[in-house]
Amino acid sequence: MSINQLILRNLKKNLKNYYLYVFALIFSVVLYFSFVTLQYDPSMNEAKGSVKGAAAIRAGSVLLIGIVSVFLLYANTIFIKRRSKEIGLFQLIGMTKGKIFRILSAENFILYFSSLVIGIFLGFSVSRLIVMIVFKITGVEAIAKLHFSSEAFVQTVIVFSAVYLLIMLMNYLFIKRQTILGLFRVQSSTEGNAKKLSIWEMIIGIAGMVFITLGYFISSKLFDGSFTTVTGLFVAMISILILVIVGTYLFYKGSVSFIFHLIRKKKDGYLSIKEVMSLSSIMFRMKSNALLLTIITTVSALAIGLLSLSYISYYSAEQTAKDYVAADFAFIYSDDAKRFTDALEKEGIEYKEKRIEVIQTKANLSNIIDSNLEEKLFNPNNLTLPVVSERAVKHINVSRDEVVLSGYNDLMQRFMPLKDSGPIELEGQKEVIPLKYTELKKDHLVSLYFTFSSPVAIVDETIFTQLKNDLIPDIQRESSLYIGIELKDEAKLAIANDKFQQMKFKGESNSRLEISNNEKRVLGLAMFIVGFLGLTFLITSGCILYFKQMGESEEEKPNYTILRKLGFTQSDLIKGIQGKQLFSFGIPLVVGLSHSYFAVQSGWFLFGTEIWTPMLIVMLLYAALYSIFGILSVFYYKKIIKEAL
Repeated sequence: MSINQLILRNLKKNLKNYYLYVFALIFSVVLYFSFVTLQYDPSMNEAKGSVKGAAAIRAGSVLLIGIVSVFLLYANTIFIKRRSKEIGLFQLIGMTKGKIFRILSAENFILYFSSLVIGIFLGFSVSRLIVMIVFKITGVEAIAKLHFSSEAFVQTVIVFSAVYLLIMLMNYLFIKRQTILGLFRVQSSTEGNAKKLSIWEMIIGIAGMVFITLGYFISSKLFDGSFTTVTGLFVAMISILILVIVGTYLFYKGSVSFIFHLIRKKKDGYLSIKEVMSLSSIMFRMKSNALLLTIITTVSALAIGLLSLSYISYYSAEQTAKDYVAADFAFIYSDDAKRFTDALEKEGIEYKEKRIEVIQTKANLSNIIDSNLEEKLFNPNNLTLPVVSERAVKHINVSRDEVVLSGYNDLMQRFMPLKDSGPIELEGQKEVIPLKYTELKKDHLVSLYFTFSSPVAIVDETIFTQLKNDLIPDIQRESSLYIGIELKDEAKLAIANDKFQQMKFKGESNSRLEISNNEKRVLGLAMFIVGFLGLTFLITSGCILYFKQMGESEEEKPNYTILRKLGFTQSDLIKGIQGKQLFSFGIPLVVGLSHSYFAVQSGWFLFGTEIWTPMLIVMLLYAALYSIFGILSVFYYKKIIKEAL
């Protein structure tokens, strides 16, 4: 038999082992080629020009190379180990290690570059769909066309050729280092032989849970005023990272075994077949795979957390724009507002106009701000505060000695929380007016031009006049007039915004819709890139766990044969397998979701105004997609159990 015939026969014989490897290759190429195509697609010019997306896509493609490379190298490691006995047999019949390596390299070359061609074709087919998704998320008005990029093709071939060379290097080192006896033992060696839990493992298990809990506790205190310096905040963040990652490793190394050991001990060792196949196996499998599971859990938590935060920003874009403008359109000069309202009237668009006079004063809020920030970072005794009269605000009545604050956002409330009441002082150029703070309202009355994220002070008309006659010139804005235009029909906002964009104004002017659209363009592409990378990692990590389960099922096949001969039915074994997969996939998923939840909770307010809806959508979607691999593993185990007898 010639070498070529041997290669072809090996390919045919190992097709059942290689189909997942081929899937991994094709899937990786599809993801990379379709993503890189975005860099060179002419229809993306508008998106890249408006949101500077080229640099972001390029950075994303670099991260994608890392994820895909690790995935392919790991998948190759699993499958080369599954062929260890075959390699050993080749050596027994007299083949040299160099000849065996050439045979495997030729097989791999055929599979790898055939998969590369198929992957590029499929990536080209879905590239238009991906561009359409980007346009939809970012709100860019453009036509997505099917475009084959020669630059993306060359880049994909170069990247995957480099990965192929790395795979060949790994295979060469594997064959070179293994003895014939070692090759026959690679697949049969168990991952965890110990059956008795030691005192040291119990200590590790408890320490893992303590570390994770402590990391969660510090994260909950991160932005509540417990850390008042930049150094303290940095040390806290590093501590959280170390505690959670080390705690996760110790959790898989000892905590899982410790918890399941307590469950077994509570049952006095009398376990059903379902519990034996799930609990007993997981106790020792997770311990031996602690490092891999720690990496998967940590990166999963990072992916979920980043996607949640980006979606929170995207989801909150409209509310952020509304807070920024405080109306549909805002102006500071009457002439600008008049020109715009004339244009609205020509279009037959009805509107309401509100005018608020805003002055700036120095304020002493030290008695009502509960902040631990150092005075050099923030001095509550000398703040600039916008002030308006109660007559300009409906439904608010303020007595002469009182003041109501309005429009304090969640971010400022976190760093500088306000008390329910207390004395404050408003300062003019010559005199200081003591007032009693009585209430905080959420409504944003004027645009950010006047507030700089500070709340607006609402005072009695008499006090307002008094402060107006005693202004401090240096802190006043270019204009003291806020003019807000609110449309009566929300459906006509887009038409009005088009008119707004066509006009030029001499002073500060804002459109709520335009600000919202700009935010969505920037945040939408960021969310797409994070989501794409997160989806890539989700599928690659899910495949890795699935490959591990394939290997475990092959190792445990003799055990299933014995159990079937002892009288246990296929249904009994499958119930145990379902429990095992629930733990194998469920524990890393739950731990990853838990890590991401506490990470998002600690700083979500830095990114937007809404947390629960976007975070839950991301987590539920991630969990649903992740669960698919657990279901596929159960089906594979069913096939192995059927073959066991």
